[in-house]
Amino acid sequence: MTATVTPESGRAARPKRRSALRRRNTLIGWSFILPNFAGFAAFTLIPVIVLFYMAFTNWNIFGKADWVGFANFQRLFGDGSFRIAFWNTIYYSVLHIPLTIIVSLGLALLLNNKLRGVAFFRTAAFFPYITSIVAIAVVWNLLFSPDYGPINAMLRAIGIDDPPGWLTSKEWAMPAVVIVSTWRDMGYYMILFLAGLQTVPRELHEAARMDGANTWQRFTNVTLPCLRPTMFFVTVMLTINSLKIFDLILVMTDGGPGQATLVLSQFIYRKGFEENQFGYASAAAVALFFICILVTVAQFLWNKRRNS
Repeated sequence: MTATVTPESGRAARPKRRSALRRRNTLIGWSFILPNFAGFAAFTLIPVIVLFYMAFTNWNIFGKADWVGFANFQRLFGDGSFRIAFWNTIYYSVLHIPLTIIVSLGLALLLNNKLRGVAFFRTAAFFPYITSIVAIAVVWNLLFSPDYGPINAMLRAIGIDDPPGWLTSKEWAMPAVVIVSTWRDMGYYMILFLAGLQTVPRELHEAARMDGANTWQRFTNVTLPCLRPTMFFVTVMLTINSLKIFDLILVMTDGGPGQATLVLSQFIYRKGFEENQFGYASAAAVALFFICILVTVAQFLWNKRRNS
């Protein structure tokens, strides 16, 4: 017997093959996504959901978590330490963000040129970012030593008889942390700016040079406008990282002297892991989360308005 395949049966078989291929591709895609999503759900999504629930409870790790509603948030508004930590975080961010942008952009402009040994200098600038934060803190604490540190020794050598106390001074502790943080972060953001500089068309610089524009005019009218997407990304990332600064301050000053360098992340750490007030610490974490969200949304809206 001979089987006859009609055009209608062939057309009916093609959708079935396409459907089977689509299911196969979907399963392959999910097989790549699921391991990462499982890790994200276990270590990020579920803890965040639990955090939002804990923010409305009173729990000290022992016993049952009692529902208290918005009592933790009301307590935050009246907590003097929380207000100090909030303004210290803002103070740190206002100093750290523009200083890091200026230094990292300057390094990127310098190392974007064809210099001898440029690869070495790029690596040297990036190296602090991957160095242990504890090692960085120990070394800089020695450098900032008021009596024996080389920084104050150099200041005395140039005629400053009463140099700052740095990490032992309430006025200078936060600027000292900002200096160290900028030194550590500048290499990472330098790499981002270097990538952005590679996208600036050389023809624009050549045209501006032919029109008589000097170096500063070419930088402000050609380089900066072309770097706008990179600048926006760097600003958003720097803002988020500045608002949640924790590790460097913990190992350098532990929030001191007094509460001069106490920031929101360390406030949350103290309430949660030192005083076992997990509900109250969760409320502070939720407050920090919404601060980051509001600032980021404001930056996106401002950038959208500039580009429109």
